[in-house]
Parts: sequence; structure tokens; C-alpha cells
Amino acid sequence: MRMRKKKYLEERLAQCTNIIPLFSDDRNFQTAIEKKEYIDLEALFGNSNPVVLEVGCGKGKFACELAKREPDINVLALEKCANVIVMASEAAEKDNIQNLKFLHGGAEYLEKYLKPQSMERIYLNFSCPYPKNSYANHRLTNPRFLKSYAVILKEGAEIHQKTDNMHFFEYSIEQFSSFGFKLKNISLDLHNSDFEGNIETEYEHRFSSQGFPIYRLEAYL
Repeated sequence: MRMRKKKYLEERLAQCTNIIPLFSDDRNFQTAIEKKEYIDLEALFGNSNPVVLEVGCGKGKFACELAKREPDINVLALEKCANVIVMASEAAEKDNIQNLKFLHGGAEYLEKYLKPQSMERIYLNFSCPYPKNSYANHRLTNPRFLKSYAVILKEGAEIHQKTDNMHFFEYSIEQFSSFGFKLKNISLDLHNSDFEGNIETEYEHRFSSQGFPIYRLEAYL
């Protein structure tokens, strides 16, 4: 079911000074990413601190908490749905979180706007699993996205993934491995493991409270 457009959405988006729109005139991402429009991250954040990226931030609970816990890093949170990114942005502005900025657009265009080897880490939290095989190329661990991650990640940097979907998790492990990523700290039941420092997302809280296991891994090249 398509989410209903929020009231006064355009006006609310216009008032969010921490959102950077990532929309290219070229709707074909394969040709669009050839013309670079790199974001000056030092100018954006006003410092040269390490930058991490969350792809698909939803309402921003994870990104906001991460930025609060780690004031010496800068957090970029990407989300293509206007209805939810506006809520994430407003939450960050309400709490005056200075080291968090939002990117409004699709992950297909990351290479166009982010310089190679500019990200210290990427977070994939409860990405849509797109269960039908015909939609596999939309999954955020599909090789077309892994290619972009490999470009923008610094050498040795990691991707941290969490999901409640076992089949998507198995698919992700297969794709990471086939692409050449090494895997570590794989958990088949995160909340019943000895992992410390977990930041719970909105979806994570919902699924774990219903008794579903949470799957987690770390991938690196």
C-alpha cells in the first residue's frame, strides 16, 4: 500500500535545512553517475571528522541516536521517501543534532554525489527485502549497489547490515561473498547474543518485540 502524502509536505521539506536533495535531471542512473556532482563534506559539516552513511534511514531513529552517541563522527542518512525523511529531519532539528545531515534520493546515485573512498562505514538497517525474484535488482545488497559501496568506502571500511528477513539475509551473504567482501560477526539472533552497543531501529523494535530473530553481519573488502 502506497503511503499517503503528508499534509504540508512541501512546506515542511523546504523548512528542513539539513536535507540535501539528490535528484538528477538524468533519470538513468547509469549515465547520471558519469557526471559527478560531489558534495563537499567538510563544508557541509564544518569539520573534517570521519563520515558514515546510513542507506535507507526511514524516520531517522538510528541515525539520530548514532549521531548523539558519536559526536566526533559525521552521519549522512539517505532516504528516498519524502514522507519519512521529513520526519527524520524534523526530529534531528528538534534535538539540535549538528553532526547529522540527510540526503534525499536513491542509492543508485551515490557515486554521483559522494567521492571515492570518502565513507568510513555504511549501515544497511532493515532494507526492503523485495521478496519477488523479479525485483532482486532493487535489493540494497544487489551487486549494482555493492559496486557503489565498494567505490565510496575507504579501504578496509565496513558495511553493517541488520534485517529480520532470513531469506534476504541469506541472499545478502551470497551477494557479499560473490562480490569479494569478507564477512565477520555474523549473528542469527542479535538480541540473544553478546553484541554490545546495538542501536535499535523502529522496525527492529517492532519485529523483536514480536519474537522475531534479528540477523546481523559486518562485511569488508
